[in-house]
Amino acid sequence: MGEGLSRFFWGQRQRVAVPPPGSLRMTVVGCGDAFGSGGRLQTCFHVEMAAGRFLLDCGASTLIGLNRLKLDPNEIRAIFVTHLHGDHYAGLVWWLMHAHYVSGRTAPLTIAGPAGLRDRLHQATEVLFPGSSAIEPRYELTHLEYCAGEPLTVAEMKVTPYEVNHPSGAVPYALRAESGGRCLSFSGDTEWVDSLVECSDGADLFIVDCFGYDMDVGFHMSWKTIASHLPELKARRLLLTHMGPDMLSRAPEIQDSRILAARDGLVLEIVGAKGEMKSANLLG
Repeated sequence: MGEGLSRFFWGQRQRVAVPPPGSLRMTVVGCGDAFGSGGRLQTCFHVEMAAGRFLLDCGASTLIGLNRLKLDPNEIRAIFVTHLHGDHYAGLVWWLMHAHYVSGRTAPLTIAGPAGLRDRLHQATEVLFPGSSAIEPRYELTHLEYCAGEPLTVAEMKVTPYEVNHPSGAVPYALRAESGGRCLSFSGDTEWVDSLVECSDGADLFIVDCFGYDMDVGFHMSWKTIASHLPELKARRLLLTHMGPDMLSRAPEIQDSRILAARDGLVLEIVGAKGEMKSANLLG
């Protein structure tokens, strides 16, 4: 599996067919908290479904992660941002400059996020690289805004946003992506809210914020909280992410075949009518 998953080297591209209908491949580009606990990069998940390749969140270290995993940014059709904290959207500053100066992107790109993302991105770009926000892309760039409960269709993929609770200067969202008979849900950062039940219902994989082990901290969830709601969460599998130091040290204590712990470089591929799962680790 590992050979087929290595598909891009800077200066030499190796194309791999997009997974056919009925399959889903997710690569963890970064699953760390805002402070890089455990040496992990900031939040970014690379997803391949029948509709193509896209990102869930784009933390500041996203290009670093894509580079070391040999994933081609020019093949990504859309980026979906959950909320407006830098460890989830700031990578867009470098992404757009890279597309212009380095990769020479020509393919259309859609960036979707909470209302205010476009203005926040402009402000961040001007602070970090003054004047660079005036760069005109050589490709079609589309900005879309979420409205809770109203699906967006991007590149033949349906993405439904659900409002959660994680103050960031704009409404934060969990996301549910559906394509080719597969479903992937992502909580974003949030404390427990009931909308997570609907967002994750029947999903092949639910990526869920789990900062602490037995104590909820600052609009994040803990494993104790998630465990108390497991009967309500009808996703086939849960992938714990955004783990702080305490959760990282205690994650091995969780003994549940339905629960997985994220790590940078982890690849999960879900195939077949019964949703069989294969896994690999591109970082060893």
